[in-house]
Amino acid sequence: MRGPCTHRPRRAALARALLAGTLALAAAAPAASAAESEERTDESATIEIVNRTRWWIYELYLSPTQALDWGPDQLDDETIGPGDHFTLSGIPCQVYDVRLVDEDGDDCVVVGIDLCSGDYEWVIENEALLSCQEG
Repeated sequence: MRGPCTHRPRRAALARALLAGTLALAAAAPAASAAESEERTDESATIEIVNRTRWWIYELYLSPTQALDWGPDQLDDETIGPGDHFTLSGIPCQVYDVRLVDEDGDDCVVVGIDLCSGDYEWVIENEALLSCQEG
């Protein structure tokens, strides 16, 4: 069951902080331009999100970088508790923006993550999440 959330405004600093450390991508997938990613639509990615913070993750959004809306919450009715992990698979090959929302309603955004044909592990740590929220 989710508690009350108070959302804070999203800022560019949130994206920079999250990019710097909240999502530690552990994969050997080659970087690609947005145009190259659009061409590789038959490929897909799998992501394992590991929550190494002391906060619950209530929402996770992936949105193609050029989209105007976030789209659906990838966690649906699930949450990622401290020490837990969650796997998303079959993610179409594209460049995405990512948004996480924790139990306090604090959100962190990172832009321009290339997800194409690979297995990724995103490790979310306390320090990086706090840094992201302080923006």
